[in-house]
Amino acid sequence: MPSLKIDGHDMAYAEQGSGDPLVLVHGSLNDYRYWSPQMDAFAAAPFRTIAVSLRHYWPEPWDGAGSGFSIDQHISDVAVFIAGLGAGPVDLVGHSRGAYIAFRIAERHPQLVHRLVLAEPAGVLDETLLPPGTAPATYTALIAEAVERVRQGDIEDGLRRFYEYAIGPDAWDKLAEERQRISRDNALTLLGQIKEGRTPYSRAAAEAIGAPTLLVGGELTRPAFLSVLDGLEQAIPDARRVTIPGASHIMSWDNPTAFNATVLEFLGA
Repeated sequence: MPSLKIDGHDMAYAEQGSGDPLVLVHGSLNDYRYWSPQMDAFAAAPFRTIAVSLRHYWPEPWDGAGSGFSIDQHISDVAVFIAGLGAGPVDLVGHSRGAYIAFRIAERHPQLVHRLVLAEPAGVLDETLLPPGTAPATYTALIAEAVERVRQGDIEDGLRRFYEYAIGPDAWDKLAEERQRISRDNALTLLGQIKEGRTPYSRAAAEAIGAPTLLVGGELTRPAFLSVLDGLEQAIPDARRVTIPGASHIMSWDNPTAFNATVLEFLGA
């Protein structure tokens, strides 16, 4: 598989097609394989479609120890990766934690992003984006139980608890084996994620997004993700929002036909 050396790290990626560059950033417990239901459709549009694996995610073996796993490191890695393509600004698509990374790249490095797609950005809002009287949540508290089970060596139960938070009861057991395998391959990244230093979304940061932005949610998604979409929708200057029918948080797997068509319509393909 190809890779690009970023800050001493070989960043693996999958690439397909030719045309304008389209970079895909996966979320928690995933890697570039997450985007397999999108690669053919996006490449045929046609886009030079590039799905990256973040530092310490598969295919890199990582035991959850040491440094180098932080949200800022991943933001920096992807920004340097995009610049390293030498293809000018890219269309940038992120899912969940990857959407948080994509959001921060558009905020901090606007010259790198042509158009932005945020599929259910993970994280929490600060008080500037919340309804009056609403107390800000703490993201680490939402996943702490799952992380602790992984730390104790019960990977299966940790993943089950994480997917219950992200999708709903019994979500892990309903996943296809391929989806479960990808998550098992990346389970120990949760140990880094609990201390990654992610900050809440703020109104000022959202208002700084200059790229046209598509906010994507699933019809069956959890309230925590809807609240982030609500907050960003009101503050990003050039944003539109769509809902993928019959889909949960992993809408690009639940209903790839609708997800792919929605993204490509936004990108003018």
